[in-house]
Amino acid sequence: MSSEAQSRIKINRLLEKAGWRFFDSEEGSANITLEGHTKLTKKYIDAFGEDFEEISSGFMDFLLLDERGFPFIVLEAKAEEKNPLDGKEQARRYANSQNVRFVILSNGNLHYFWDLERGNPEVITEFPKLDSLQHRLKFKPSPRRLAEEIVEDDYIALSQNPYFKTDPRWLDPEQRANFLSDTGIRILRKYQKEAIHALQKSAGEGHDRFLFEMATGTGKTLIAAAVIKLFLKTGNANRVLFLVDRLALEDQAFKNFVKYLSNDYLTVIYKENRDDWRKAEIVVSTVQSLSFDNKFLRLFSPTDFDLIISDEAHRSINGNSRAVFEYFVGYKLGLTATPKDYLKHIDPNELSQNDPRAWERRQLLDTYTTFGCDSGEPTFRYSLLEGVRDDFLINPVVADARTEVTTQLLSDEGYAVLMQNEENEDEEQTFYHRDFEKKFFSELTNGIFCKTFLENALRDPITGEIGKGIIFCVSQNHASKIAQILNLFADKMFPGKYNSDFAVQITSDIPNAQQYTKNFANNNLNGHTRFLEGYKSSKTRICVTVGMMTTGYDCQDLLNLAMLR
Repeated sequence: MSSEAQSRIKINRLLEKAGWRFFDSEEGSANITLEGHTKLTKKYIDAFGEDFEEISSGFMDFLLLDERGFPFIVLEAKAEEKNPLDGKEQARRYANSQNVRFVILSNGNLHYFWDLERGNPEVITEFPKLDSLQHRLKFKPSPRRLAEEIVEDDYIALSQNPYFKTDPRWLDPEQRANFLSDTGIRILRKYQKEAIHALQKSAGEGHDRFLFEMATGTGKTLIAAAVIKLFLKTGNANRVLFLVDRLALEDQAFKNFVKYLSNDYLTVIYKENRDDWRKAEIVVSTVQSLSFDNKFLRLFSPTDFDLIISDEAHRSINGNSRAVFEYFVGYKLGLTATPKDYLKHIDPNELSQNDPRAWERRQLLDTYTTFGCDSGEPTFRYSLLEGVRDDFLINPVVADARTEVTTQLLSDEGYAVLMQNEENEDEEQTFYHRDFEKKFFSELTNGIFCKTFLENALRDPITGEIGKGIIFCVSQNHASKIAQILNLFADKMFPGKYNSDFAVQITSDIPNAQQYTKNFANNNLNGHTRFLEGYKSSKTRICVTVGMMTTGYDCQDLLNLAMLR
């Protein structure tokens, strides 16, 4: 079979898969015609045979119709060995002659979707569906409007309450801070405005991919909300997809967007609104919900979202998840807290395939490339040092809990011990840091870790009790041990204050662990503190985990972190 015939068959299948019809059927009238509005017949399709492109115009154009039978999309079909972009100008002229906005360029294997009102053709893996493009018709992008929109520090606050500046507490400088705290109204900080202005400048220069590299705790979700409002308000998006890589972050993002934007836009979590997500302007989802079994290919059209935001971008678009991110056409914004300095002196060809840190570096390298930042320069950067300088962040105070055993485990030589083998003979074994709580176990070391933590932990400024904290362990079994040791210490240090709930293990094998993370952030994990009546702070002071409360977990009154691994 010739390449032309193979290309035709593939394109036909893609059209049918997307719901387009060559012939009248029970589902509706045919909505695929040839150039010149020639209605197709099976005999005519078969007659193309190997002369797929050999028609009078020299090109094979399909014209896809809307539900009223008017021209809607021009499909320029090429033979397999030809670049689909070869027919770009021909398709543009034909589309303009038919007053058509959308063009598909395809050779059966490589496909481009082109919105003539937006910019350049973009690679797609599936053909768009009719209803998705009807949604996109309302989308009237204008980089100029995007760049010229005025974004001041009250950009989000005005969505929360358009009249907040008339409130007497706002007008009184002495009450203003308490007013903002009580109402939850958010005023953008200087660097947050600068991030949005940097995106506006980049968009005005014709870019459609952006990357924010900002330290943890600098309010990337708030900035994302402002960016979403910017795109929706200026008509540069009708619907936004916000991708995360963890369930806790999905719920967290949803609640924040509702808090910031609910007066203007509807936000939904996709898995909770599978049947009516199209009613929303903002759709939040874990990337896993969409990537499992490639369900995004069946559930969505490439044009369903006009802005796609990837939270913790170097994690939520790695591996198979990248296919979800790249499936959709439109503007794309990545958020990451991992600085480019993490990549200094890194040769991607020499990175280990097994080292978790090497994996992280590979994903970060890919992330900068994905967002057009091959040089390592993001659209906007705000570092930990800048946050500390501006008094928005603090440097951690490190407590050293090394023992003779852990010092040797960390050394190049390792920790050597004599052990008996199966023949009851003494045999020297050497352990290294990666063996701790995997091959080498030391209850004494775990006890010293916990004692050091409690002796150095910051105290709650109101009650004087141990400040809320998270301890990261090697494994679930290790987390169980540490939680038990901490609770024994707490009984001695604070008699009658806790019931084996000073520390709680939060790992994937614990029922309702995900809810525990939310309760801890909301200060009601196992009730409230017994140190001061009426003081709203969690009774449980320490969460012991492995990986559940890492990237992007938001707990605003956290005082202590410990890495026991």
